[in-house]
Amino acid sequence: MNLELLAKKFENIYSVKPQAISSAPGRVNIIGEFTDYNDGFVLPCALEFRTVVLFKARADNIVNVHSLDYPNESESFSVDNKIVQGESQWGNYIRAIAFVLQRAGYTLQGLDILIDSNVPQGAGLSSSAALEVAICGAFNNVCKLGLSPQQIAVLGQEAENDFMNCQCGIMDQLISAKGDKGKALLIDCESLETESIAIPDDLSLVIINSNYPRKLVDSEYNQRRQDCEEAARILGVETLRGANMEMLLAIKSELSENQFKRAHHVISENSRVIQATEALQRSDINSLRQLMAESHHSLKHNFEVTVPATDGLVEICQNALGDKGAVRMTGGGFGGAIVCLCRSEDVLKVKSAVDESYEKQFNLQASVYVCKSGGGLKVLAL
Repeated sequence: MNLELLAKKFENIYSVKPQAISSAPGRVNIIGEFTDYNDGFVLPCALEFRTVVLFKARADNIVNVHSLDYPNESESFSVDNKIVQGESQWGNYIRAIAFVLQRAGYTLQGLDILIDSNVPQGAGLSSSAALEVAICGAFNNVCKLGLSPQQIAVLGQEAENDFMNCQCGIMDQLISAKGDKGKALLIDCESLETESIAIPDDLSLVIINSNYPRKLVDSEYNQRRQDCEEAARILGVETLRGANMEMLLAIKSELSENQFKRAHHVISENSRVIQATEALQRSDINSLRQLMAESHHSLKHNFEVTVPATDGLVEICQNALGDKGAVRMTGGGFGGAIVCLCRSEDVLKVKSAVDESYEKQFNLQASVYVCKSGGGLKVLAL
Protein backbone atom coordinates (compact mmCIF):
# COMPACT_ATOMS: atom_id res chain seq x y z
CA MET A 1 0.00 0.00 0.00
CA ASN A 2 1.32 3.40 -1.01
CA LEU A 3 0.64 5.74 1.92
CA GLU A 4 1.38 8.86 -0.10
CA LEU A 5 -1.19 7.83 -2.71
CA LEU A 6 -3.74 6.96 -0.01
CA ALA A 7 -3.22 10.34 1.66
CA LYS A 8 -3.87 12.06 -1.69
CA LYS A 9 -7.07 10.06 -2.17
CA PHE A 10 -8.17 11.07 1.35
CA GLU A 11 -7.51 14.72 0.53
CA ASN A 12 -9.44 14.42 -2.76
CA ILE A 13 -12.49 13.08 -0.90
CA TYR A 14 -12.45 15.29 2.20
CA SER A 15 -10.50 18.39 1.04
CA VAL A 16 -8.26 18.06 4.08
CA LYS A 17 -5.13 16.06 4.88
CA PRO A 18 -5.42 12.96 7.12
CA GLN A 19 -3.92 13.35 10.59
CA ALA A 20 -3.04 9.72 11.30
CA ILE A 21 -3.29 6.12 10.17
CA SER A 22 -4.51 3.10 12.12
CA SER A 23 -3.73 -0.33 10.70
CA ALA A 24 -4.46 -3.85 11.87
CA PRO A 25 -3.72 -7.27 10.37
CA GLY A 26 -5.73 -10.26 9.33
CA ARG A 27 -4.76 -13.56 10.89
CA VAL A 28 -4.38 -17.24 10.28
CA ASN A 29 -5.01 -19.73 13.03
CA ILE A 30 -2.34 -22.42 13.15
CA ILE A 31 -4.38 -24.62 15.50
CA GLY A 32 -7.20 -24.23 18.02
CA GLU A 33 -10.44 -23.99 16.07
CA PHE A 34 -13.74 -23.20 17.84
CA THR A 35 -11.99 -23.33 21.21
CA ASP A 36 -11.94 -19.57 21.78
CA TYR A 37 -15.61 -19.10 22.64
CA ASN A 38 -15.29 -22.14 24.91
CA ASP A 39 -12.61 -20.30 26.95
CA GLY A 40 -9.92 -22.62 25.60
CA PHE A 41 -6.53 -22.22 23.93
CA VAL A 42 -5.70 -20.99 20.42
CA LEU A 43 -2.46 -20.48 18.49
CA PRO A 44 -2.97 -17.87 15.73
CA CYS A 45 -0.53 -15.49 14.13
CA ALA A 46 -1.09 -12.09 12.60
CA LEU A 47 -0.33 -11.74 8.89
CA GLU A 48 1.36 -9.07 6.82
CA PHE A 49 -2.00 -8.45 5.10
CA ARG A 50 -3.46 -5.32 6.73
CA THR A 51 -6.48 -3.06 6.82
CA VAL A 52 -5.46 0.60 6.98
CA VAL A 53 -7.67 3.44 8.16
CA LEU A 54 -6.65 7.02 7.40
CA PHE A 55 -8.54 9.48 9.56
CA LYS A 56 -8.98 13.08 10.64
CA ALA A 57 -10.96 14.44 13.58
CA ARG A 58 -13.98 16.56 12.75
CA ALA A 59 -15.33 19.55 14.68
CA ASP A 60 -18.78 17.93 14.84
CA ASN A 61 -20.05 14.43 15.75
CA ILE A 62 -20.53 13.07 12.22
CA VAL A 63 -18.58 9.99 11.13
CA ASN A 64 -18.00 9.87 7.36
CA VAL A 65 -16.48 6.76 5.80
CA HIS A 66 -15.25 5.83 2.34
CA SER A 67 -13.66 2.51 1.40
CA LEU A 68 -11.47 1.88 -1.64
CA ASP A 69 -12.91 -1.65 -1.75
CA TYR A 70 -16.40 -0.20 -2.31
CA PRO A 71 -15.77 2.95 -4.37
CA ASN A 72 -19.42 3.60 -5.21
CA GLU A 73 -20.60 3.45 -1.60
CA SER A 74 -20.11 5.66 1.44
CA GLU A 75 -21.26 5.64 5.04
CA SER A 76 -22.25 8.51 7.34
CA PHE A 77 -23.80 8.60 10.81
CA SER A 78 -23.84 10.72 13.95
CA VAL A 79 -22.40 9.57 17.27
CA ASP A 80 -24.89 11.92 18.97
CA ASN A 81 -27.71 9.52 18.16
CA LYS A 82 -28.41 5.93 19.14
CA ILE A 83 -26.44 3.88 16.63
CA VAL A 84 -28.43 1.31 14.65
CA GLN A 85 -27.65 -0.82 11.62
CA GLY A 86 -27.51 0.90 8.25
CA GLU A 87 -27.91 -0.37 4.70
CA SER A 88 -24.20 -0.94 4.03
CA GLN A 89 -22.86 -4.28 5.27
CA TRP A 90 -19.24 -3.09 5.47
CA GLY A 91 -20.41 0.22 6.93
CA ASN A 92 -22.11 -1.64 9.77
CA TYR A 93 -18.71 -2.73 11.09
CA ILE A 94 -17.81 0.93 11.66
CA ARG A 95 -21.21 1.55 13.26
CA ALA A 96 -20.66 -1.56 15.41
CA ILE A 97 -17.46 -0.16 16.93
CA ALA A 98 -19.08 3.23 17.59
CA PHE A 99 -22.05 1.40 19.14
CA VAL A 100 -19.98 -0.59 21.66
CA LEU A 101 -17.82 2.44 22.56
CA GLN A 102 -20.95 4.54 23.08
CA ARG A 103 -22.55 1.74 25.14
CA ALA A 104 -19.42 1.53 27.32
CA GLY A 105 -19.82 5.21 28.20
CA TYR A 106 -17.02 6.70 26.10
CA THR A 107 -17.47 10.16 24.61
CA LEU A 108 -16.95 10.04 20.85
CA GLN A 109 -16.47 12.72 18.25
CA GLY A 110 -16.77 12.84 14.48
CA LEU A 111 -14.17 11.46 12.08
CA ASP A 112 -13.50 11.47 8.37
CA ILE A 113 -12.25 8.00 7.45
CA LEU A 114 -10.78 6.30 4.38
CA ILE A 115 -10.32 2.52 4.43
CA ASP A 116 -8.05 0.37 2.30
CA SER A 117 -7.26 -3.30 2.82
CA ASN A 118 -5.30 -6.12 1.27
CA VAL A 119 -6.69 -8.74 3.69
CA PRO A 120 -8.42 -11.27 1.39
CA GLN A 121 -12.17 -11.22 2.09
CA GLY A 122 -14.16 -14.43 2.52
CA ALA A 123 -11.03 -16.53 3.01
CA GLY A 124 -11.36 -16.99 6.76
CA LEU A 125 -8.45 -14.61 7.41
CA SER A 126 -10.47 -12.23 9.62
CA SER A 127 -10.84 -9.20 7.40
CA SER A 128 -13.71 -8.14 9.67
CA ALA A 129 -11.60 -8.28 12.85
CA ALA A 130 -8.84 -6.29 11.15
CA LEU A 131 -11.39 -3.60 10.25
CA GLU A 132 -12.90 -3.55 13.76
CA VAL A 133 -9.51 -3.25 15.46
CA ALA A 134 -8.23 -0.57 13.07
CA ILE A 135 -11.43 1.51 13.46
CA CYS A 136 -11.30 1.17 17.25
CA GLY A 137 -7.65 2.25 17.12
CA ALA A 138 -8.70 5.42 15.25
CA PHE A 139 -11.44 6.32 17.76
CA ASN A 140 -9.03 5.54 20.61
CA ASN A 141 -6.50 7.97 19.16
CA VAL A 142 -8.79 10.88 18.33
CA CYS A 143 -11.05 10.65 21.38
CA LYS A 144 -8.13 9.97 23.76
CA LEU A 145 -9.89 6.93 25.25
CA GLY A 146 -6.74 5.34 26.70
CA LEU A 147 -7.71 1.81 25.60
CA SER A 148 -5.14 -0.99 25.77
CA PRO A 149 -4.78 -3.45 22.86
CA GLN A 150 -6.62 -6.04 24.95
CA GLN A 151 -9.52 -3.65 25.63
CA ILE A 152 -9.71 -2.83 21.91
CA ALA A 153 -9.90 -6.56 21.14
CA VAL A 154 -12.72 -7.12 23.64
CA LEU A 155 -14.68 -4.19 22.20
CA GLY A 156 -14.17 -5.62 18.70
CA GLN A 157 -15.57 -8.96 19.83
CA GLU A 158 -18.56 -7.22 21.43
CA ALA A 159 -19.17 -5.37 18.15
CA GLU A 160 -19.24 -8.68 16.29
CA ASN A 161 -21.42 -10.44 18.91
CA ASP A 162 -23.89 -7.71 19.82
CA PHE A 163 -24.19 -5.58 16.69
CA MET A 164 -23.25 -7.88 13.79
CA ASN A 165 -24.87 -10.93 15.47
CA CYS A 166 -21.99 -13.33 14.87
CA GLN A 167 -21.15 -15.11 18.12
CA CYS A 168 -17.39 -15.31 17.60
CA GLY A 169 -14.83 -15.70 20.36
CA ILE A 170 -11.99 -13.33 21.19
CA MET A 171 -9.22 -14.86 19.07
CA ASP A 172 -9.52 -12.83 15.85
CA GLN A 173 -9.61 -9.43 17.49
CA LEU A 174 -6.94 -10.24 20.09
CA ILE A 175 -4.37 -11.48 17.57
CA SER A 176 -5.13 -8.48 15.33
CA ALA A 177 -4.57 -6.10 18.24
CA LYS A 178 -1.58 -7.84 19.85
CA GLY A 179 0.19 -9.75 17.05
CA ASP A 180 3.97 -9.98 17.24
CA LYS A 181 6.03 -10.00 14.03
CA GLY A 182 7.71 -13.35 13.35
CA LYS A 183 5.71 -15.05 16.09
CA ALA A 184 2.48 -16.87 16.82
CA LEU A 185 0.46 -15.98 19.90
CA LEU A 186 -0.66 -18.63 22.37
CA ILE A 187 -3.88 -17.21 23.79
CA ASP A 188 -5.65 -18.41 26.90
CA CYS A 189 -9.18 -17.31 26.04
CA GLU A 190 -10.33 -17.59 29.66
CA SER A 191 -7.77 -15.24 31.22
CA LEU A 192 -6.79 -13.46 27.94
CA GLU A 193 -3.15 -14.07 28.84
CA THR A 194 -0.89 -14.32 25.80
CA GLU A 195 2.55 -15.74 25.10
CA SER A 196 4.56 -15.04 21.95
CA ILE A 197 5.87 -18.20 20.31
CA ALA A 198 8.62 -17.78 17.70
CA ILE A 199 7.96 -19.33 14.29
CA PRO A 200 11.22 -20.83 12.98
CA ASP A 201 12.69 -18.64 10.21
CA ASP A 202 12.73 -21.49 7.70
CA LEU A 203 9.02 -22.24 8.09
CA SER A 204 6.59 -20.65 5.64
CA LEU A 205 2.87 -20.18 6.19
CA VAL A 206 1.05 -21.15 3.03
CA ILE A 207 -2.62 -20.18 3.08
CA ILE A 208 -4.82 -21.60 0.33
CA ASN A 209 -8.30 -20.17 -0.15
CA SER A 210 -10.61 -22.81 -1.58
CA ASN A 211 -12.84 -20.09 -3.10
CA TYR A 212 -15.75 -22.37 -2.31
CA PRO A 213 -18.93 -20.25 -2.03
CA ARG A 214 -19.76 -20.04 1.67
CA LYS A 215 -23.45 -20.14 2.60
CA LEU A 216 -25.39 -20.05 5.89
CA VAL A 217 -22.11 -19.65 7.75
CA ASP A 218 -23.38 -17.46 10.60
CA SER A 219 -26.40 -19.61 11.42
CA GLU A 220 -24.34 -22.81 11.37
CA TYR A 221 -21.58 -21.16 13.41
CA ASN A 222 -24.06 -19.98 16.02
CA GLN A 223 -25.64 -23.46 16.19
CA ARG A 224 -22.24 -25.03 16.93
CA ARG A 225 -21.80 -22.56 19.76
CA GLN A 226 -25.20 -23.46 21.21
CA ASP A 227 -24.30 -27.17 21.08
CA CYS A 228 -21.09 -26.45 23.03
CA GLU A 229 -22.88 -24.33 25.64
CA GLU A 230 -25.56 -26.96 26.18
CA ALA A 231 -22.92 -29.71 26.53
CA ALA A 232 -21.11 -27.59 29.13
CA ARG A 233 -24.37 -27.08 31.05
CA ILE A 234 -25.03 -30.84 31.16
CA LEU A 235 -21.41 -31.44 32.22
CA GLY A 236 -21.92 -28.96 35.07
CA VAL A 237 -19.11 -26.62 33.99
CA GLU A 238 -19.25 -22.97 33.01
CA THR A 239 -17.58 -23.64 29.65
CA LEU A 240 -15.97 -26.66 28.00
CA ARG A 241 -12.60 -25.33 29.20
CA GLY A 242 -13.57 -26.82 32.60
CA ALA A 243 -14.17 -30.33 31.21
CA ASN A 244 -11.89 -33.21 30.32
CA MET A 245 -12.35 -36.31 28.19
CA GLU A 246 -13.01 -38.57 31.19
CA MET A 247 -15.88 -36.31 32.31
CA LEU A 248 -17.30 -36.22 28.78
CA LEU A 249 -17.25 -40.00 28.31
CA ALA A 250 -18.92 -40.49 31.71
CA ILE A 251 -22.05 -38.56 30.63
CA LYS A 252 -22.12 -39.52 26.93
CA SER A 253 -25.59 -41.06 27.26
CA GLU A 254 -27.03 -37.75 28.52
CA LEU A 255 -25.88 -35.80 25.47
CA SER A 256 -27.27 -35.68 21.96
CA GLU A 257 -24.95 -37.04 19.28
CA ASN A 258 -24.11 -33.50 18.12
CA GLN A 259 -23.47 -32.21 21.65
CA PHE A 260 -21.08 -35.09 22.31
CA LYS A 261 -19.20 -34.63 19.04
CA ARG A 262 -18.86 -30.86 19.44
CA ALA A 263 -17.59 -31.20 23.02
CA HIS A 264 -15.22 -34.01 22.00
CA HIS A 265 -13.67 -31.73 19.39
CA VAL A 266 -13.22 -28.79 21.77
CA ILE A 267 -11.72 -30.82 24.63
CA SER A 268 -9.30 -32.68 22.35
CA GLU A 269 -8.42 -29.52 20.42
CA ASN A 270 -7.39 -27.69 23.59
CA SER A 271 -4.89 -30.45 24.27
CA ARG A 272 -3.62 -30.30 20.69
CA VAL A 273 -2.97 -26.53 20.96
CA ILE A 274 -0.66 -26.99 23.95
CA GLN A 275 1.17 -29.87 22.27
CA ALA A 276 1.49 -27.94 18.99
CA THR A 277 2.91 -24.91 20.83
CA GLU A 278 5.61 -27.12 22.33
CA ALA A 279 6.28 -28.72 18.92
CA LEU A 280 6.66 -25.29 17.29
CA GLN A 281 9.13 -24.26 19.99
CA ARG A 282 11.16 -27.40 19.19
CA SER A 283 10.76 -26.85 15.42
CA ASP A 284 9.31 -30.38 15.39
CA ILE A 285 7.48 -30.51 12.06
CA ASN A 286 6.64 -34.19 12.46
CA SER A 287 4.63 -33.61 15.66
CA LEU A 288 2.98 -30.54 14.11
CA ARG A 289 2.01 -32.61 11.08
CA GLN A 290 0.32 -35.23 13.24
CA LEU A 291 -1.47 -32.71 15.49
CA MET A 292 -2.77 -30.62 12.60
CA ALA A 293 -3.96 -33.76 10.79
CA GLU A 294 -5.84 -34.80 13.95
CA SER A 295 -7.33 -31.31 14.21
CA HIS A 296 -8.60 -31.45 10.64
CA HIS A 297 -10.05 -34.95 11.14
CA SER A 298 -11.92 -33.71 14.22
CA LEU A 299 -13.18 -30.60 12.40
CA LYS A 300 -14.48 -32.85 9.63
CA HIS A 301 -16.06 -35.62 11.69
CA ASN A 302 -16.85 -34.08 15.11
CA PHE A 303 -17.46 -30.39 14.44
CA GLU A 304 -18.63 -31.01 10.86
CA VAL A 305 -17.48 -27.70 9.39
CA THR A 306 -15.35 -28.82 6.45
CA VAL A 307 -16.56 -29.16 2.86
CA PRO A 308 -15.25 -31.51 0.13
CA ALA A 309 -13.23 -28.65 -1.40
CA THR A 310 -11.26 -27.92 1.80
CA ASP A 311 -10.89 -31.64 2.58
CA GLY A 312 -9.56 -32.09 -0.95
CA LEU A 313 -7.06 -29.24 -0.61
CA VAL A 314 -5.76 -30.71 2.64
CA GLU A 315 -5.31 -34.11 0.99
CA ILE A 316 -3.57 -32.59 -2.04
CA CYS A 317 -1.09 -30.74 0.18
CA GLN A 318 -0.52 -33.72 2.49
CA ASN A 319 0.28 -35.92 -0.51
CA ALA A 320 2.64 -33.30 -1.94
CA LEU A 321 4.55 -32.77 1.31
CA GLY A 322 4.54 -36.24 2.86
CA ASP A 323 6.21 -35.92 6.26
CA LYS A 324 7.66 -32.47 5.45
CA GLY A 325 4.68 -30.27 6.26
CA ALA A 326 1.61 -29.79 8.45
CA VAL A 327 -1.80 -29.03 6.97
CA ARG A 328 -5.39 -28.44 8.13
CA MET A 329 -8.53 -26.39 7.58
CA THR A 330 -8.39 -22.99 9.26
CA GLY A 331 -11.02 -20.39 10.16
CA GLY A 332 -14.78 -20.67 10.47
CA GLY A 333 -15.22 -23.51 8.01
CA PHE A 334 -17.95 -24.24 5.44
CA GLY A 335 -15.39 -23.25 2.80
CA GLY A 336 -12.67 -20.70 3.34
CA ALA A 337 -9.02 -21.60 3.62
CA ILE A 338 -6.54 -24.23 4.69
CA VAL A 339 -3.16 -23.50 6.29
CA CYS A 340 0.07 -25.32 5.58
CA LEU A 341 3.33 -25.02 7.52
CA CYS A 342 6.33 -26.19 5.53
CA ARG A 343 9.97 -25.42 4.89
CA SER A 344 10.53 -22.61 2.44
CA GLU A 345 12.10 -24.96 -0.10
CA ASP A 346 8.90 -27.07 -0.20
CA VAL A 347 6.48 -24.23 -0.98
CA LEU A 348 6.79 -24.85 -4.73
CA LYS A 349 5.68 -28.47 -4.26
CA VAL A 350 2.49 -27.25 -2.61
CA LYS A 351 1.76 -24.68 -5.31
CA SER A 352 2.41 -27.15 -8.11
CA ALA A 353 0.21 -29.84 -6.56
CA VAL A 354 -2.68 -27.39 -6.05
CA ASP A 355 -2.32 -26.06 -9.62
CA GLU A 356 -2.27 -29.57 -11.02
CA SER A 357 -5.10 -31.21 -9.05
CA TYR A 358 -7.53 -28.83 -7.36
CA GLU A 359 -9.38 -27.34 -10.33
CA LYS A 360 -9.62 -30.74 -12.02
CA GLN A 361 -11.24 -32.25 -8.94
CA PHE A 362 -13.53 -29.42 -7.80
CA ASN A 363 -13.96 -27.07 -10.77
CA LEU A 364 -12.70 -24.22 -8.59
CA GLN A 365 -9.52 -22.15 -8.70
CA ALA A 366 -7.66 -21.77 -5.42
CA SER A 367 -5.83 -18.63 -4.31
CA VAL A 368 -2.42 -19.32 -2.76
CA TYR A 369 -0.77 -16.88 -0.34
CA VAL A 370 2.77 -17.44 0.94
CA CYS A 371 2.99 -15.46 4.16
CA LYS A 372 5.11 -14.49 7.09
CA SER A 373 3.80 -13.57 10.51
CA GLY A 374 3.17 -9.82 10.91
CA GLY A 375 2.67 -7.32 13.75
CA GLY A 376 -0.52 -6.15 15.43
CA LEU A 377 -2.38 -2.83 15.64
CA LYS A 378 -0.35 0.30 14.90
CA VAL A 379 -1.50 3.92 15.03
CA LEU A 380 0.88 6.52 13.56
CA ALA A 381 0.60 10.28 13.09
CA LEU A 382 1.05 11.47 9.51
